[in-house]
Amino acid sequence: MAGALVGCLAVLPMTASAENGTARLFAAGSLQAALSEVIQDYEAQHGVKVDATFGPSGLLKGRLEQGEAAEVFASANMDHPSALHESGLAGPVQPFARNQLCALAQPGLDLTSDTLLERMLDAAVRVATSTPKADPAGDYAWELFGKAEALKAGSTESLRAKALQLTGGPDSTKPPEGRNVYGWHMDQDRADIFLTYCTNARLAAQEVEGLQIVAVPEDLSVGAVYGLTVMNSGDRAQGEALAQYILSPDGQSVLERFGFSKP
Repeated sequence: MAGALVGCLAVLPMTASAENGTARLFAAGSLQAALSEVIQDYEAQHGVKVDATFGPSGLLKGRLEQGEAAEVFASANMDHPSALHESGLAGPVQPFARNQLCALAQPGLDLTSDTLLERMLDAAVRVATSTPKADPAGDYAWELFGKAEALKAGSTESLRAKALQLTGGPDSTKPPEGRNVYGWHMDQDRADIFLTYCTNARLAAQEVEGLQIVAVPEDLSVGAVYGLTVMNSGDRAQGEALAQYILSPDGQSVLERFGFSKP
């Protein structure tokens, strides 16, 4: 990943304009469960309606670049919000959460952390990822494949060639309303192993009985740093207030309860 500019969000007093009206939030799909709860708490405390749009961070970044308005952008990486900042569309970028990749596996698949690379390279094992460039989860999976080269020559090319990009793209198949996208794909038997965020894997395993969550070994491990920025296209007071709440102990405690860690 390219280096990202990290700044400090200004701590603004809660003004009358920030206590009423609507704040528009664009946020990574992997944040939906956690930030939906954060939003409920924020709305109850401050009397502000939050209009949230969740989806692949790369696609949301594209929409913001094309002129859609929002107060806050919460991305699953630092690169996308940093690009908006560097182009003058957004303020400084603040890291606000961390995540890790895990392997979500079908029930009965013989898989451990130690055998993860071997099993992914097995021609009979279907490996799924999200879509690189459109969704940071896909970029992180590609980064993991890159690390595999040091362990076994030819691994990177083989894994990138066989990976099924089932989520995160503009034309990816959508699950039924209310279903976890990763649990749904696994329930439909579209993959044997799905590389996704550990927080997503937890939600999928709660929904589909028997799914395994396998930790990625240290030599393949990839960490995700999530970045938050206030957009210049919206109400700055609303944006600063919502961003500060996400960064506050109340917001962070909800994120941690859903499996995210502090940056």
